Amino acid sequence: MTFQGFPEEGTTQIRIPEQFFRHILLDISNLNELKLTLYIFWRLEGMEGPFRYLRFSDLMNDSRLVESIARDAEKARSAMETALNRAVKHGAILQAEIIKNKEKDKIICLNSPRGRAAVAAIKKGEWRVIDRLNQSIEIYTEHPNIFQLYEANIGPLTPLMADTLRDAEKTYQADWIEDAFRIAVEHNKRNWHYIEAILRRWQDGGRNDRKDQQDRYNPEEARRKYREWEK
Repeated sequence: MTFQGFPEEGTTQIRIPEQFFRHILLDISNLNELKLTLYIFWRLEGMEGPFRYLRFSDLMNDSRLVESIARDAEKARSAMETALNRAVKHGAILQAEIIKNKEKDKIICLNSPRGRAAVAAIKKGEWRVIDRLNQSIEIYTEHPNIFQLYEANIGPLTPLMADTLRDAEKTYQADWIEDAFRIAVEHNKRNWHYIEAILRRWQDGGRNDRKDQQDRYNPEEARRKYREWEK
């Protein structure tokens, strides 16, 4: 299906360091390298935590990425390894070999201070990879943008509210925003202050999905809790 174009408002932005355009982009001549580099920027942007990384096995587990490089999985693996080595040579990406469950894999991260420190620690045997159960996400699932959520659940947008929502979209991740709207609707609190209070509580105090699930069955307690954050 042909891509229908970008929406006027609410497109999720992916941050790419300016140095990539100044020092790397114009030196890239291999399409697979460019594709893989941009893909890694995108995947890492959607992660949480102080250190964000991918494993080479994560790349191979993405069937759409693999098929975009080669129909045959082994040819795709070889081409992807070559592209990754090119990206490392150009300086955008770092990689380090690890052994997990007696199988070889690679840690892939950005060439940043944290990335360089992590790669150095891996090579010294001072850093261990732990299983990331929360990374099994549907990366191609699109979330409704914040403007669509507002108009569908609260009402028409005003220019001032559009500016407020734009700022919120830069501050909070898309799935949090969607979940906060859902909670507000479930509690019959269809206003932005209540939704923002939920997002602020998650950001400042950490999100606890178990407690939020309990709140669904105790709406009065949830209203009291979020009213405190509205102040």
